[in-house]
Amino acid sequence: MSNETPKEAMINRRLLTITVVLAAIAAVAATGLLVNIFEHRQEAKNPFFKTVELSDKIDDPAKWGTNFPMQYGLYRRTKQEAATKFGGDEAELRAPTPEDPRPTVSRSNLVKDPRLKAMWAGYAFSADYRERRGHEWMLADQQYTGRQKFAKQPGTCLNCHASLYKAYLEQGEGDIAKGFERISKLPYAEAVKLVKHPVGCIDCHEPNTMQLRITRPAFIEGIRALKASQGVADFDVNKQANLQEMRTYVCAQCHVEYYFKGQDKRLTFPWSKGVAVENIVQFYDDEKFKDWVHGDTGAPMLKAQHPEFEMWSQGIHARSNVACADCHMPYRREGALKISDHHVRSPLLNINRACQQCHHWDEKEIKGRVEEIQTRFFNERNVTMDALMGLIRDINAAKKNGATDAELERARDYQRKASFYLDFAMSENSMGFHAPQESTRVLAEAINFCRLGQLSLRGTASPTAPMRKASLQSAPSGGNN
Repeated sequence: MSNETPKEAMINRRLLTITVVLAAIAAVAATGLLVNIFEHRQEAKNPFFKTVELSDKIDDPAKWGTNFPMQYGLYRRTKQEAATKFGGDEAELRAPTPEDPRPTVSRSNLVKDPRLKAMWAGYAFSADYRERRGHEWMLADQQYTGRQKFAKQPGTCLNCHASLYKAYLEQGEGDIAKGFERISKLPYAEAVKLVKHPVGCIDCHEPNTMQLRITRPAFIEGIRALKASQGVADFDVNKQANLQEMRTYVCAQCHVEYYFKGQDKRLTFPWSKGVAVENIVQFYDDEKFKDWVHGDTGAPMLKAQHPEFEMWSQGIHARSNVACADCHMPYRREGALKISDHHVRSPLLNINRACQQCHHWDEKEIKGRVEEIQTRFFNERNVTMDALMGLIRDINAAKKNGATDAELERARDYQRKASFYLDFAMSENSMGFHAPQESTRVLAEAINFCRLGQLSLRGTASPTAPMRKASLQSAPSGGNN
């Protein structure tokens, strides 16, 4: 017989009941957790639902977006206006017209700094040069820029502003190199009729596997030449580059220095000697290339484009194998999925994901450090710009006083170099951050060229004062050899 009292028996029965209930709840919770984990794993195995059969014949990002709604939704955000201390701006409202249907335009850099007009006198950028905007604006802002009225632009200009892969295939009958050459020869007004969208999904992704790919022949040729200068022969970027390199290379199809070669205006990347500014100037000098003749001084000039890749290659992030996408398109979680943030923007507008994955300080500290670098660069850029204005004034004064072309030749060459070095540093769009020490060095060299140019007008500069050779070896492109 049990020695339990009725009261003890009742308590034990209650404890047993509670234990059973708790065990049942725990079993249900564990089962739910396992089901949830299984569902998320299955979801992660299927990163998209194929509702549209994609191919290289579909260049509309919206159609790709039916299979990839999260990425497409983020991509559409690039149309939003956003600004940091030194980049972007609030757009100016305007009344759309049949000639220019845009409801807004970004602010004019020529109004903010009128010295730019003197720097680029006689060139299209002296007519219109505005703050950069997001990727969704890239085609419209090029199509309706005032530079189109200043001078007839070639079809080559579309390389960095339009979704071109489909057009290259069509115009080249399946050969993108032939299509690229054919479109490059066309006047811009004709070439733009062949495209409908700004750079989109098809320009960076293979439609069946979503693998990153290079679709611009100019980059394929340029990176092969650069690798050859580093001792790697016959480099095939789409076969030999690894994923981390491709997360830079797809951006470097456009964010680079380039020039239009010959009568056909063939887009060419001047990388066969390297990507440091000295290497590129030497390349242009060897080619006897000039973009235009300065409208005031008569100097044969070079215009830097947007050499983000070249300047990044000189910096600590490149040497640390950090890709463009790591900062400008960092990974983010959407449910069980890890995707790249296709809202391409300044890392300063996304510090948590873009910076704090590696730099474990609070956002205020990180932002402050970046803005300090950019402020120092901005101030040095202004000093350099003043030095260039001084050289231009002195050359013009010498012309007015009867100096011959032979007497002005050396000063004009120094102007060419000083202007390009300054342009190279300020047009790469990071305000010195991609490679702070290199950016400062380039500006210092530009100031020195201005000084040497002024001395040459006075007959006191050394006749053998050379352009300095690159003092830094170019970083491996993409971080790896």
